[in-house]
Amino acid sequence: MGDYRELYQASIKDPAGFWAQAADAVTWTRRPERVLDDTNPPFYRWFPDGELNTCVNALDRHVADGRAEQPALIYDSPVSGSARTFSYRELLDEVARFAGVLSGLGVSKGDRVVVYMPMIPEAVIAMLACARIGAVHSVVFGGFAAHELAARIDDARPVVIVSASCGIEPSRTVAYKPMLDAALAASVHPPAHCVIVQREQSPCELVAGRDVDWHEAMFTATPHDAVPVAATDPLYVLYTSGTTGKPKGVVRDNGGHAVALMWSMRHIYDMAPGEVFWAASDVGWVVGHSYIVYAPLLLGATTVLYEGKPVGTPDPGAFWRVIDEHRVKVLFTAPTAIRAIRKEDPDGAHLTRYDLSSLKHLFLAGERLDPDTYHWAVRKLGIPVVDHWWQTETGWAIAANPVGVETLAFKAGSPTVPMPGYDVHILTADGVPCGPGEEGAVCIRTPLPPGTLPTLWGDDARYEASYLCEHPGYYLTGDGGYLDEDGYLFVMGRIDDVINVAGHRFSTGAIEAVLAAHPSVAECAVIGVADEIKGQVPRGLVVLKANAAAGVSTGDLVAELIASVRNEIGAVASFKLVDIVPALPKTRSGKILRKAMRGIAHGKDEPLPSTIEDPSVLHALRPILAP
Repeated sequence: MGDYRELYQASIKDPAGFWAQAADAVTWTRRPERVLDDTNPPFYRWFPDGELNTCVNALDRHVADGRAEQPALIYDSPVSGSARTFSYRELLDEVARFAGVLSGLGVSKGDRVVVYMPMIPEAVIAMLACARIGAVHSVVFGGFAAHELAARIDDARPVVIVSASCGIEPSRTVAYKPMLDAALAASVHPPAHCVIVQREQSPCELVAGRDVDWHEAMFTATPHDAVPVAATDPLYVLYTSGTTGKPKGVVRDNGGHAVALMWSMRHIYDMAPGEVFWAASDVGWVVGHSYIVYAPLLLGATTVLYEGKPVGTPDPGAFWRVIDEHRVKVLFTAPTAIRAIRKEDPDGAHLTRYDLSSLKHLFLAGERLDPDTYHWAVRKLGIPVVDHWWQTETGWAIAANPVGVETLAFKAGSPTVPMPGYDVHILTADGVPCGPGEEGAVCIRTPLPPGTLPTLWGDDARYEASYLCEHPGYYLTGDGGYLDEDGYLFVMGRIDDVINVAGHRFSTGAIEAVLAAHPSVAECAVIGVADEIKGQVPRGLVVLKANAAAGVSTGDLVAELIASVRNEIGAVASFKLVDIVPALPKTRSGKILRKAMRGIAHGKDEPLPSTIEDPSVLHALRPILAP
């Protein structure tokens, strides 16, 4: 681990020196003299006297440096049957003109713009146009219900909302405009203007005086120059669910964000300018912000914007087609996507239809990567499969295998090791450091590295209460796990996914790993449910592979799964409840909704989470889970 260890230790011992050197990759209008402002802990600020423009770093400088005709953005949309490639010159022209549209509607430096969009190029253009004029964008996942959208509008108080007439799913169109209109009607602080992209699949009625047609506005727009901003000025606010029900607005600054993402592209993902990077996520999530829009363009790479699914658009070979067609070097997606592909095509027959020689690494994040899915992907693709772990709050990887520095040994179930700047510790509830292999709360000593959240939007007190008060001097990730004797991190799931069975604490993630290893299991979830005698007991919900049911009775399969957990975890886990189900409820980003299932199992009138992908899946589980 020589090269990695040297880099990591340098970042911990001399963070100012480490990140000052990393900042050389960024184009500054005023180069920072100070690297870290630590005068007001826990509110640390990176590059406090620096000045730059993120859009210039993502577009203008590459056009000036000879990449004008290189593809910057490849839009691939099987759901609409369309595709388009934008060169760096073309993308810059679109962004500068839309910056002019926003300016003409009264948006200026520091103002907020809400982006409520499907996966279309205009979403990327709108985000970069905000960055160009120093406005703060807040992207809300397209298709969020009106109530959730209204809550975000009232917290961000945008001057303009950018939206589209509809989103497109494999089997239907989703009308956005009625939801937008309902959200505006319910908002205390509705903006004066909305810019609407009319999609031919489902055009909408525009409100005179308020709504502006995107294409008409762009036709007459005057390009807008870039506006320099302070490194500490916010680039965007991205809302994540809060425990109180009120969304938390995670703030991302301009300077630290550019420095950290540039560093990550080369050192974690092993990318170089001109190569093709594909994050199969959504611009509404943090992965889409960091690795569809900003990081690839900051580097001068080519990024893929995919409007489709891993299966059903049209088949389980969809991802492999995109890789073949666009010569993708690195794919970054969620384990859920790979599990969906594996469920439909367990033998990997669709893989053989495509040339995947360009693909060098598969990166996975967003949901725990069970060892069985990891091994399947390694076997079928024959390339390194890199599990890595991070959060909306951090914006880039806390732990990963830094293949751009050196490829460390892989351990199934581990996202490998902490990345530079992340001083990771495992603490007991009393704040005592845990030994190797001992599970506790995963915490990071402050200050957090560049690119991570400096606070929550308009709520410093909630930032402290949510992340910093539990263990003073540390950021609480909310996840439990352990470090092994080699310094590898194992993240076992949210702290509230630890169950207490007759005084014995078990991670649901550990039980899930045993279930997922069964050859018939495509994916699974384990929740803790109430038990009169033991307090809690684990309950498993299992989805089978497409061909798994043949020749095996459900009773025999359940018995095998229970026996596996008994053998691997022990009888003390008291694992006796298993249900075979057709699907698990998930968010649109692929996270399994364990909390919602747990609530139903405890008899709570659990509301549908705003992020749910298919409400019918959770509805179907209610009678199964109900106590």
